[in-house]
Amino acid sequence: MNRLFQTIFAVGCLFALASCNSDDVTNDIDQHKVEVLSAKTSFEASGGTNNVTVVGNVVKAYAAATWATVKAEGAKVSINTEVEKIDFDKKIIYYSNKEDGKVEESYDKLILATGSLPIIPPIPGRELENVQQVKLYQDAQAVIEKLELGGINHVTVVGSGYIGVELAEAFKRKGKEVALLDIADGCLTGYYDPEFSNLMKQNLIDNGIDCKFGQALEEIKGDKKVEAVKTSNEEFATDMVILCVGFRPNTELGKGKLEQFKNGAYIVNKKQETSVKDVYAIGDCATVYDNAVDGINYIALATNAVRSGIIAAHNACGTAIESIGVQGSNGISIYGLHLISTGLTAEKAAKFGYEVETTSFEDNQRPEFMKENDIVKIKIVYDKKTRRVLGMQCASRYDMSMVNHMFSLAIQEHVTIDRIALLDIFFLPHFNKPYNYITMAALTAK
Repeated sequence: MNRLFQTIFAVGCLFALASCNSDDVTNDIDQHKVEVLSAKTSFEASGGTNNVTVVGNVVKAYAAATWATVKAEGAKVSINTEVEKIDFDKKIIYYSNKEDGKVEESYDKLILATGSLPIIPPIPGRELENVQQVKLYQDAQAVIEKLELGGINHVTVVGSGYIGVELAEAFKRKGKEVALLDIADGCLTGYYDPEFSNLMKQNLIDNGIDCKFGQALEEIKGDKKVEAVKTSNEEFATDMVILCVGFRPNTELGKGKLEQFKNGAYIVNKKQETSVKDVYAIGDCATVYDNAVDGINYIALATNAVRSGIIAAHNACGTAIESIGVQGSNGISIYGLHLISTGLTAEKAAKFGYEVETTSFEDNQRPEFMKENDIVKIKIVYDKKTRRVLGMQCASRYDMSMVNHMFSLAIQEHVTIDRIALLDIFFLPHFNKPYNYITMAALTAK
């Protein structure tokens, strides 16, 4: 048979489906046999929700609808399926499930979408009942069920990254007493410089969350169930411990065969190709091209995962397209305080060897004669030598999230701080000032 390829396998869940739903696949289904292998029946649930009671139903419904859509497009979907190993030389996948038993199938193109796994610190007592993690849909369901049973009055969240902070808010809104524990001196330190992370810390404290920062978790105590937590500073009673200390790429299937990044992620090029021909990797198990550092990096975000799935699908199906790189744009909203960031913080930029310079400005979002107004704080990170913008952080109770898109593009296109100073930004009192915090920050740069 004279053909480019016939069978495409997507191993994983969630954003693997972005690959399988590509127009290139669905519009030419006769040429492409598409199979999706997933160990789960549903999607991974994010930690970010103010109402933890709705997570289960929403995620479950979305998962069911998406599986149905993929099947309707002609793809074969095998859920509750374990991929035991992959022979990359012979292009054979070995997997098993209850329906088919043990199966060996060949592939022409392979897309790995195996995601990431939670890091479980080797802490004494981690095997106790009510020590939880919230990574998968099933994890979230288990927590919700335990909360509904009663007896959980105090929750300790270990790790103050995005998921930890979001969960702290969610549990507090459910009427629980919450301690947020982290060895770092503040929260969200991977995304924001101290002046912004401190704003969020104070916001958490003001809303009744006990921030125990600068403390290391040493032991979880209890008789069968969690009863207390011992840290490097103190010991206190608690009923549940949520471990949110981070994630690692799930790359065991390709270990020793596919080239890996320093954290274990599969190294991919701008076409999502791994070091082995006809094998692609997308989402949390793969690297990205980071425009802020002009090189490969690891940035696990849903937006990056979606784009990587689309790029891999096109290339696997014969349409050559390349990623234009990412900036790691992200944001969080807790008790009405919005933080957004893109690119590098000042601390990260210094670690990557840049001669860092920053400029900051704080101002009202709207003209002072507008009754409803909010303060906006912005910080722009740039390279002192080239004056190229490297990153931006912003904080406000006003929804200024669109600012992130502008600075993401600025970083991607290597725009200098001086170009932003005289940028044509529209003015309407309902929205902003005629010369606002963005241009003022750039104008006052050194």
